[in-house]
Amino acid sequence: MRKLEKILVTGGSGFIGSNLIRYMLHQKSFSGKIINLDKLTYAGNPFNLTDIEKEFKSRYSFEKVDICDRNALSQIFKKYNIDTVIHLAAESHVDRSILGPQAFINTNVIGTFNLLEEVRSIWKDKTDVLFHHVSTDEVYGSLGETGSFFETTAYSPRSPYSASKAASDHLVQAYHHTYNLPVTISNCSNNYGAFQFPEKLIPLMILHMLEGKALPIYGDGKQIRDWLHVEDHCSALWTIVQKGKLGETYNVGGEQEKENIVLVNTLCEEVAKAQGLPGDTYKNLLTHVKDRPGHDRRYSINCDKIKTELGWNQQFNFESGIKNTVSWYLNNPEWIKQITSGEYTKWIETNYKN
Repeated sequence: MRKLEKILVTGGSGFIGSNLIRYMLHQKSFSGKIINLDKLTYAGNPFNLTDIEKEFKSRYSFEKVDICDRNALSQIFKKYNIDTVIHLAAESHVDRSILGPQAFINTNVIGTFNLLEEVRSIWKDKTDVLFHHVSTDEVYGSLGETGSFFETTAYSPRSPYSASKAASDHLVQAYHHTYNLPVTISNCSNNYGAFQFPEKLIPLMILHMLEGKALPIYGDGKQIRDWLHVEDHCSALWTIVQKGKLGETYNVGGEQEKENIVLVNTLCEEVAKAQGLPGDTYKNLLTHVKDRPGHDRRYSINCDKIKTELGWNQQFNFESGIKNTVSWYLNNPEWIKQITSGEYTKWIETNYKN
């Protein structure tokens, strides 16, 4: 039986991490503590969890630590006696990996290696512990017009980002087979929802609409992605952490495939509708730009395994998920202001000095 008493979430101030921490602390079946370990890069935002910090003062802790700093990691594991790791900390934006791959290798590969070495040293032969590694469907490469990614699909990463995640996936599996480390892995499709940093497609488009800026569409816009609402991803992660079989990989998808151009048109209509404006108000902002290098054409993820073996299911379809997401961004202008202005940087420097 897994303890699940002191859970370390790496990258807990990020988009998925902050949603996951909020989700777990509100589970009636969970009474343990959560330690949020985050370096607070540009995409790590403590504002995401200010309410949680107040509501769960005795059960939530934050530590500003870089997973590339092995000594700092050792201190955290000793301080809190961690029994579960949910590893989300990662550089995750494809465009940024093309411009500067070094940070992706450092965090996604070296950082994961440091965590694995630390838990191997601390946990030794314990069997009531777990290292869960969160990865992406991009490690599988690109699909044609048909077919889906399965857990058994051969890896074929196409960008520095996906290559760094593929390397970390292999490291985690290697530590399970070589050192018998208790691990599970999940590979998810494109997440969206509340608190997502506006470099990613959906929040970027919403913010550009509100500011009257161009809505850039790569190439012909017919690239297809499977969209997973972040709350559904959180429920999947919690299910895997509780019931997942050691050494196994679970694909997590929304089963909502959309062309990018269709997605953006839907966003235009939903944002306009929420503001009481005509549906085509923002569509004149659509602007096709040069496609990015190595752009995968289609992703489609099969998640039958987690459904049949662990009993998980999505709660959001595309329509309800987009409506929920647009509503959140329109109703949280202060959050947007904080992360798109110098106010956020100043606050970090004041409150979280190294």
